[in-house]
Amino acid sequence: MIFAIEEINQNPEIIPNHTLGYKIYNACGISNIIRSAIDLANGRREIIDERNCTKSDTALAVLGHSGSQPTMGFAQIIGGFHIPVISHFATCECLSDREEFSSFFRTIPSDQHQSRALAKLIKHFGWTWVGTLSNKDNYGISGITAFIQAAQEEGVCIEYYKAFQQTDPLHKLTKLVEVIKHSTSKVILAFMSHREIKVLAAELYKHNVTGLQWVGSDAWITDHSLTDSEGHSILVGSLGFVVSRAHIPGLEEHLRGLHPSHFPESQFLRDFWEDVFDCSLRSTAQMRRKLCSGSESLQNVNSQFTDVSELRFTHNVYKSVYAVAHALHDLLTCEEGKGPFTNGTCADAKHILPWQVLHYLQNINFTTNQGERVFFDENGGPPARYDLINVQSANSGTMNVATVGFFDATLPHEHQFKMNGVKIVWGGGHHMVPVSVCSESCRPGMHKVLQKRRPVCCYDCVLCADGEISNTTDSMECLKCPIDYWPNTRRDTCILKETEFLSFTEIMGIILTFFCLVGVILTTVIALVIFQFRETPIVKANNSELSFLLLFSLTLCFLCSLTFIGRPSEWSCMLRHTAFGITFVLCISCVLGKTIVVLVAFRATLPGSNMMKWFGPVQQRLSVLGFTLIQVLICILWLTISPPFPFKNMQHYEERIILECALGSAVGFWAVLGYIGLLAVLCFILAFLARNLPDSFNEAKLITFSMLIFCAVWITFIPAYVSSPGKFTVAVEIFAILASSYGLLFCIFIPKCFIILLKPEENTKKHLMVKTTKERNY
Repeated sequence: MIFAIEEINQNPEIIPNHTLGYKIYNACGISNIIRSAIDLANGRREIIDERNCTKSDTALAVLGHSGSQPTMGFAQIIGGFHIPVISHFATCECLSDREEFSSFFRTIPSDQHQSRALAKLIKHFGWTWVGTLSNKDNYGISGITAFIQAAQEEGVCIEYYKAFQQTDPLHKLTKLVEVIKHSTSKVILAFMSHREIKVLAAELYKHNVTGLQWVGSDAWITDHSLTDSEGHSILVGSLGFVVSRAHIPGLEEHLRGLHPSHFPESQFLRDFWEDVFDCSLRSTAQMRRKLCSGSESLQNVNSQFTDVSELRFTHNVYKSVYAVAHALHDLLTCEEGKGPFTNGTCADAKHILPWQVLHYLQNINFTTNQGERVFFDENGGPPARYDLINVQSANSGTMNVATVGFFDATLPHEHQFKMNGVKIVWGGGHHMVPVSVCSESCRPGMHKVLQKRRPVCCYDCVLCADGEISNTTDSMECLKCPIDYWPNTRRDTCILKETEFLSFTEIMGIILTFFCLVGVILTTVIALVIFQFRETPIVKANNSELSFLLLFSLTLCFLCSLTFIGRPSEWSCMLRHTAFGITFVLCISCVLGKTIVVLVAFRATLPGSNMMKWFGPVQQRLSVLGFTLIQVLICILWLTISPPFPFKNMQHYEERIILECALGSAVGFWAVLGYIGLLAVLCFILAFLARNLPDSFNEAKLITFSMLIFCAVWITFIPAYVSSPGKFTVAVEIFAILASSYGLLFCIFIPKCFIILLKPEENTKKHLMVKTTKERNY
């Protein structure tokens, strides 16, 4: 303070033609501090010399105190006299109440800012479960209350809060130690003065409570007197915010140039001098030290007093003096008529009143020689800027700290807190960032479920439900995947659902394709055999024209099965059902024609019958054509009104999409099947009636058996088709087509081929005539 005042007095650009004076009260204890403040407020007018130079009746500004509680004690009293009070270290947020402390200013940010900075620090390192301590005065209670509120906004939970005072009985201290010992949080935030933390650290050290990460307020985090405590070692690794470090040019030279003779009434300087040089400034009878020679100098002495490398709160004092000086400068340089008071008046330079200084002090805005901008907000506080301090070692009388981060409340919210990359020493000797959580983090794919009657930081991790994901750590809820997506196995991302359809490349598709092609080849071979032996009696006797048409339709039946395999498309969906319906009707029509031929042929052998002329080759062709055209007409109507179309079925399976052909019109589909079934039943009835009729090869029995297989296959197809899931629906349909086609092929044509190829002796007209005669006689 003295250095700043002398620097200002030597600077002609600040309050020229005026000199700042001061009076120091080195008072301890609340009562002495308040008495000193009242003395400053009630100073008497005093004549200095004949030039009528006078002191002010009252102090124009009061600098101090360091503590919040003493400052509150006299700031209210001083405020009644409108005397500005500027503190460099009183941080209690309660002092921001302008109604109660209308003349209070400070050059250190209030605890409201520090509390928010500490909450951001806790959140930055992922500590969501912390214990909190404070002393019982307004400083501690106000600061810890602001911290708890800010911490809760950041998602941090408080395991416990305990208030402690240095003067508390020992049993209360022991009880506090037990709470800390049995808590699960590994981080403790202590919002208290260096006096309480000393006592607490010593007691924790005695009970061997170590390994904790301490986070402290600026009242103790850099206090070198902590090293006098027995338990100071457990505070190594502590983190906390303090005001930014600054450099004051010339201060070190000023301090090293001091001598007790400059301040003969300063007890502090006298005691300091005698302690540093181990000598006595006054000769007494009980003198235990040698008499000081007077040549002692601080020029080559290294001590905390001359160390200006860590100017933090000291710089706040420096700014306080300059704030008053700039307020006085603005007051003294006021132009009459442009002043801030009534009718534009200015203050009387010879009779300056404290309330006038108070007005100008509220509106100061200047930049120091170090480039720092100084002003006061509406609550009398400065902008909040802090250094994050890490206590890296502590020896007797020495505390080594490092700046590991910064906080600037004037920046945007997301950029206010930053680390600078300096390696941190953690509490308890840990090499990694300590973990202090109530519950371990929930990995992506899980979400938090809060535990009953416990803070929100205590929860269970539950796997996301089917169809839901969480892609962040500690997610409170899971997100539902879009309809075309499904969670991966970890349930932390949505992936496109697998599309399922019967493919040519899968085992089932390959097997069905194989049987389709075998059926085509076998039908072609049989057709070639029958064509080769078309002039033989057994072929002629069984209507070779209908036989070739039936073989052709069976080939189409086998081939249409292939349209059911592969990715459904608009054209394939329409083709597969219509081709299936038409080819099967063609096939059944041929079989029906053969059955009618057997019946008509038998009736034609009876005396007087002329049935064959009514069902000759032309009628046979027309019947096949007529029956087939009816199915073609049904298919055309189906395709015109509501044709089949590709459809993504997402109802049957949640985790995959079934790509299938929707029927479009269900009536059309069942009309096609119904018509096939009607012809098949009619054919079966006619063949059953003709099963015992004698014919050239008894083909009616073969047709009856083939129709029995055909009907059995398609009757069992219906429930299997309805109940089969996904691609198995298509597989069942293909199986029914193949089974019925093979049934017709084997039952009707294999016996003929057997005789043609293996028993040619039976393929004669004589043999057939004998067989027919025997059957008729029977």
